[in-house]
Formats: sequence, C-alpha cells, structure tokens
Amino acid sequence: MLIKEIFRPAEQFQRSIALYADTVKAGFPSPAQDYIEKTLSLDDLCIRTPAATFFVRASGSSMEKAGIHDGDVLVVDRSLPPGHRKIVIASVDGEFVCKRLDLSVPSKPVLRAESDDYPDITLRDEDELEIFGVVTTVVHAL
Repeated sequence: MLIKEIFRPAEQFQRSIALYADTVKAGFPSPAQDYIEKTLSLDDLCIRTPAATFFVRASGSSMEKAGIHDGDVLVVDRSLPPGHRKIVIASVDGEFVCKRLDLSVPSKPVLRAESDDYPDITLRDEDELEIFGVVTTVVHAL
C-alpha cells in the first residue's frame, strides 16, 4: 500500500461531540435511553501525542486484511516504537509504504502485506529503510 498524501493535524479548536452513555445495539434503540452522558473529542480519541502525530491517506489494497482500504486516512504516531507486528509507515529506498513490520528475525526485517495479492517486502542489505511512525487509528468512510 502506497501513501497518497501526508498531512499534519489542524491546529484549530477542538470540537467535542455528544457521546451517548449506552452502547448501540444492532436492533432498535430504547427511547428511555435517549440521553447524553458526556462528550468526546475525536482528537482525544485518536491523537495520543499531538506533536508527534501526522495523517496519511492510503492508496491501494495491500493492507485490506488489516482493515486499511484505498483512500482511508491513517493516524500515525512518530513517538511510538516500531515493534514486531505493528503497522508502520516506512520509506524503502525513498518510497513511502504502509505495511506490517515483521521483526521475527531482527537482523532481517520484513514489511508484510495484508493481502494475498501483494508480495511482502524482504529487505536486502543495500535497501534503505526508515520507519516514520506507527499507525494507531484508521479513519474509514462507509
């Protein structure tokens, strides 16, 4: 999966949205539960470290099994360590990609696709790998 756009969060005021106290069931809601208990800011929900956070727009279908689809916006945190099995934004020889990091052999990292239609990226000694951050949230429109 390639990266289509990279952008930082806007430094505007936060807007909190009503959060209902009850969970939503797949049936009909009860009219008696029609009240709001508190508010929720999407910034607070999705951004752990504002100074180290950026967004990217995904392009392609190589990460669909991980729930990342073409056009999705990914919230990426540069302050988190890129651990084994984390989904990361990386640069391989200057090309930005979104893949699952496989460190099962620490000296031979592999960037794994989450689709059978795409190959994994097995890094060679001459490849330049830079991890830019760990994906923490996927924003996917229905």
